[in-house]
Amino acid sequence: MQKNARWPGEEQAAVSSEAEENKAIVRRFLEETMAKGTLDVIDELVAPDFVDRSLMPGQGPTRENLKRSIAEIHEAFSTTSFTIEEQVAEGETVVTKFRHLGVWRVGFEGAPPTGEEEGGAGIRIHRISGGKITEEWSMVDSRPVQEHLDHMRREYVLIEQDLRVARGIQHASLPEDVPTLEDWQITPYYQPAREVGGDFYDFHLLSESRLGLVVGDATGKGVPAALVMSTTCGMLQAVSQTLDASSPAEVLSRVNETLVARIPPNMFVTCFYAVLEPNSATLSYANAGHDLPYLWHSSECEELRARGMPLGLMPEMEYEEKQIELDAGEGVLFYTDGLVEAHDPKGEMFGFPRLRALIADHDEERALGDFLLEQLHSFVGEGWEQEDDITLLMLKRSPSRS
Repeated sequence: MQKNARWPGEEQAAVSSEAEENKAIVRRFLEETMAKGTLDVIDELVAPDFVDRSLMPGQGPTRENLKRSIAEIHEAFSTTSFTIEEQVAEGETVVTKFRHLGVWRVGFEGAPPTGEEEGGAGIRIHRISGGKITEEWSMVDSRPVQEHLDHMRREYVLIEQDLRVARGIQHASLPEDVPTLEDWQITPYYQPAREVGGDFYDFHLLSESRLGLVVGDATGKGVPAALVMSTTCGMLQAVSQTLDASSPAEVLSRVNETLVARIPPNMFVTCFYAVLEPNSATLSYANAGHDLPYLWHSSECEELRARGMPLGLMPEMEYEEKQIELDAGEGVLFYTDGLVEAHDPKGEMFGFPRLRALIADHDEERALGDFLLEQLHSFVGEGWEQEDDITLLMLKRSPSRS
């Protein structure tokens, strides 16, 4: 009497063992690729003639295409959680239900990163042959993902359009020419950030060869800041011409009254306004909440202080007015907060004390603006993403010829 090839139960046990092995292969494959982005495991677990039968737009069906797709996804998407909730195996087929969470940290498929944690659930079906994955199907509905990417792409295009409009408004508001005054050097530096801010500077030609100088910053970013900045520039120009800038404090007071009624309540403008009388070398000035300019002379540096609230915050504001006389070789630096609020890779801020020390120590043979920007780039290091516009305006009386 001949025995059966297998005792009763052995065949079922063999089938069960094969199913568990196949489930383990798929589990490792998903955890290594989807959760960690590991590519080496693909050569180990995926057959050379593998076919992906569940493709996102733009993806290919081969093993090499699979590697490329996983690498691109993990470059953009940082997985924070991956859980296999259930697995079922029948013959060569393994069905896996999973859930994942992660953060879109860089752009993907033409869409910008959200920086927010997102995720969902899905089902993958794999066919196993000879211990290798030969085919994959996905029961994840890719339409919501594709719709999300399409939405983000449209939003990104609109943002880029807004930025182009804002840059156009901002550049159109800046002066094309720098006034030329005998025995005086006037040097502006403007370095825009990618996301448009509200920085501005301007010159007002007044009677008796006097010159109005203004540096300011409208709060916010993008088109709203550019519009408020442009409106403020126009008002300052009009009021200074009307008053002939007899008083910087009066100019700021009148512009403030007009801005209060014309800009959104959550916005305001900081502004420093000065009038130079080149023959007497006197500089009259008033400040509407702006960063304090620095007067430098004889290796010393001091702040030009004057009290005043930002423009557009409250009506009926009065502004303190002061006056100084610049000796030969002395100068004043006007600037915006994009310089002092820049951060290095460790999060340290460039800061006012550093700026003041650099102004006091800088070599008279070098342009102050060039020197400060070199020091800034050395401070922030390579790969720095500029956070805000940087505006510098140097006014210097020429050294004595004697």
